[in-house]
Amino acid sequence: MNEANVDSGQAGDPTAEKDPSDWVTGDEPATGAQKSYLGTLARQAGEEVPDDLTKADASIKIDELQEETGRGQ
Repeated sequence: MNEANVDSGQAGDPTAEKDPSDWVTGDEPATGAQKSYLGTLARQAGEEVPDDLTKADASIKIDELQEETGRGQ
């Protein structure tokens, strides 16, 4: 596997900044890690999150909840 194409998750990493709507796998179900983190953020924000989110929708919701709760900054 080519390490240069792996999403490091670091700020400034072009693969980490790709718009979720452009993800090839964005319409697949959210990952376990996304669901777990969304649950944590949703509880903190006093919100409910649907169980059937796609990877792209989960990423967008994570960003929204991080901003709302002040986490992830």
